[in-house]
Parts: sequence; C-alpha cells; structure tokens
Amino acid sequence: MTTLLEARYRTVLRLLPDYYRREREEEMVETYLWDVDQETQEQSRPTLGEVASIVALAVRSRLGAGGAPRRYAVLGSAVRLFALFAVLLQAASAVAERVLGLTWVSTRGGSQWAMFTDGFTGHGAWAGAGAVAQWFFPLLWTVAYFALLRDHRRLAQLSALVAALPTLWPLVDLWARDFAPSDSAYVVAAAVLAWASALALCAAHHRDAPPAALPAGAPGLVFAACCVLTGGSVVALPGGVDTAWALVTCYLVTALAWLLYRARGAHRVPAAEAAALAALGLLLLVVRITAVYPWLDVLPGVLRVGVLTQAAALVALTAALAVVSGRDLLSRGT
Repeated sequence: MTTLLEARYRTVLRLLPDYYRREREEEMVETYLWDVDQETQEQSRPTLGEVASIVALAVRSRLGAGGAPRRYAVLGSAVRLFALFAVLLQAASAVAERVLGLTWVSTRGGSQWAMFTDGFTGHGAWAGAGAVAQWFFPLLWTVAYFALLRDHRRLAQLSALVAALPTLWPLVDLWARDFAPSDSAYVVAAAVLAWASALALCAAHHRDAPPAALPAGAPGLVFAACCVLTGGSVVALPGGVDTAWALVTCYLVTALAWLLYRARGAHRVPAAEAAALAALGLLLLVVRITAVYPWLDVLPGVLRVGVLTQAAALVALTAALAVVSGRDLLSRGT
C-alpha cells in the first residue's frame, strides 16, 4: 500500500526526466523511506533539502548528465555553449569599454579626468561604493571566461553571478521611480541577457558535465580578437554608437565567421553550437531593439541606418542558425 509520504516523493520525482525515473525512481524512493516508520509516513512530507536536491538532479539530468539520451545531451551542450559564448561576448565588451573610456579621459586633459573620478568620490560613500562596483564588477566576466575554460567551475560561476549584479541596480532604481523612463525596456533586456548567461553557466556546467571548450581557436586569441572587434567598432564611429552597438557588432562578425567556417566543404554544422548562437542572437536582438527604439526618431541618419542594419542582420543570422540547428537535429532523428 502506498503511503502519503511515498506518494509525495513520487510527485516530486516527476521533475526528473522519464529516462532517469525509469532507471532510478524505485531505488530513490526506497532510499528515502528506508528508516521512516509506517505511522510517520502517513504524516510527513519531503524536506526542503530533499526537494532542492531533486530539483538540482533534474537540472543536471536534463542538461546532459552521464548516460542521457541524445536530445538531452544536445540540450546540455547547447546551454553550455550558450553560456560560454555569452560570457565571452560580455567579457570582451566590458574590457574594451573600460580601456576605451580610460584612454579617452586620460588624453583629454585634467578636466575630463576630474569628471571621471568625481563619479566615484563626489557623491558620498554609498554612492561611491556603488559606482566602483558598477565599474569593476563587469570585469569579472573575463575571470568567468578563463576560469570556465580552465575547468575552475565554482570560480567561473561565482564570477559570473557577481559580474551580473550591476544590471540589477538600474532595475531597483527603475522600480523606485513613479514613472517609467524611456530606456526601461533596455534596462530589463540587459539584465535578462546578463542573468541568462550567469544562470546558464551555473546550471549547465554542473559536476557531471564535460569540461568547457571553445569549438575553435585558443581561448586567449579568441578573447583578444573579440576585444579588438568590440573596441574597433566603437573607434570606427566615435560618438555615433549606442550602448548595444559594439556588443552586437562583435556577435555578428564572430557568429557569421563561425557559420561560414563550419559550413564550408563537407563540414557538418553541429546542432548544439548553432542553437547556442541562435539563442544568444535572439537575446541580442531584443537588446538591440530596446536600446534604440525610444530614440529612433531623433537619431542621426547614419546611426539610424546602422542600427537598423544591425537589427536586420541579427534577424537573418539568428534565423539561419535556427534553421541549421533544426536541420541537423531532424537529420539525426533527435
């Protein structure tokens, strides 16, 4: 006879994928009920710790744990690659933005440098601490990138979570106001991009996952190339770019180069890589649109053409990557 506690355990275990439940459910239920007497089983429920461990196991088993069916293996690989690509992109953007900013203020005379330092020291201790954190925390995307590729997963996860924190402060500021500023949608989109990257890294790069690796290229060279692309896109149009310009430009160039490299000759385009880049492209499209839409009517003509071209290229490239990924999955019967 099934007791109430056993029924509750089985309900929670439904979070696990079918293949895992078929193999392990009975064993897990027996383990949970091993030293619980019959009377207690009619009055108890799973503890929060047990539920949390089952949720964590459900995430690991759905994201490509050992012995998972191919569809789960592909999903896990795609999420891991999405996290790696997104962290790389934001790391390069953070470094390039700060290098260009420091170069600008240090070469424009004492007044520009004074304005820069005043942002950290001229508004009180708490405001100064917040400004310092907003400036330095995004640099931890770089730590997360290299730590992940060296298989220091805990360091990578912690660094990514801290690097994403500054995107929450504009949200708090937004909620504290009685009106919605024109860039509110962009603030939300930027936070979604950062936290999707950090949480994907934490969820998919679990202890049962294979070590992270770039599909091609040495980690340092790839990072340097992304920094050059990101910074160069700003230098090419000084004063004529918005907050999403460099990020989107770097993605478009690298994703297109990857697609052409993988598709040449008889090479098969891996579904997981294409799906990861398509998901990242979709998020960047939202960032691109929300960053420019409120100001579209007042943008200079050249910049308006540039951002609209970026948006169109994102749509086309993301759709192409999604088609490539879907075609590979169908051809392999996933």
